[in-house]
Amino acid sequence: MFLMHLGETIWESYGRESVLQPIWDYMRLHHSDTLRSPLFPVILSVSSYFVLCLPYLLCDLVGEKWPAVHRYKIQPCKLPTASMIRRCIGITLRNHIFLVFPAAVAQWAWRPPIPLPEQAPTLLELVGGVVGNLLLFDLQYFIWHLLHHKVRWLYVTFHAIHHEFSAPFALATQCLGAWELVTVGFWTTLNPILLRCHILTAWAFMVAHVYVSVEDHCGYDFPWSASRLIPFAIYGGPSKHDVHHQKPNTNFAPHFSHWDKMFGTHADFSFVKVQ
Repeated sequence: MFLMHLGETIWESYGRESVLQPIWDYMRLHHSDTLRSPLFPVILSVSSYFVLCLPYLLCDLVGEKWPAVHRYKIQPCKLPTASMIRRCIGITLRNHIFLVFPAAVAQWAWRPPIPLPEQAPTLLELVGGVVGNLLLFDLQYFIWHLLHHKVRWLYVTFHAIHHEFSAPFALATQCLGAWELVTVGFWTTLNPILLRCHILTAWAFMVAHVYVSVEDHCGYDFPWSASRLIPFAIYGGPSKHDVHHQKPNTNFAPHFSHWDKMFGTHADFSFVKVQ
């Protein structure tokens, strides 16, 4: 009984005094207008995307001149060309200028800025919310992705643009057709609402989702890749997604491996052995 009471006391104290509270108080009290703007999630997502792409882009630009890094390139003989990089940047900027930002402005017009809660989420709530959102998105995109490969009209009309590159690289992450971008953005926005997440958890999920998506497409299997850090082979990572771009009827789940294993579409990476 004593241990149970002690555990409940610690849990209640932890719930009341989140380690994130000082950070949240500073953000809420000093940047309230910015955080409440419907444009903030868009700016957060786009800026996170390009910042996270930069290190991998640098690795591609340096190429074989940086052997310590190039040895982790999954397809070492296939580096993105300048025209490929320009095309991906152009498509990404076009989609955001003509789709994402107008949608955010329209949202701003019909929905007033949301109030910010005074209480921060606990660290456990934030981490659990991010993982929960990633798992939910993994299921949603697995179904969408599978259908858009199995139904040829869907593939040719909406998804083929993403498969122009058999050796993916970071900036190819958001080389998407309008329909796919809208679908991904819809789930990324809706899922935290469905899971009733704190707004800070929703933003953390957005950044985490951008990071794992860029890493999946980066073309490098570094020792610190999430797939190497997460045990039991439950996470796909860059090597598994690289297989998908070479064998398009495999590895449909964007992040984790369990759905592909359950439906028989899982394929292990076996093309290149890193020395």
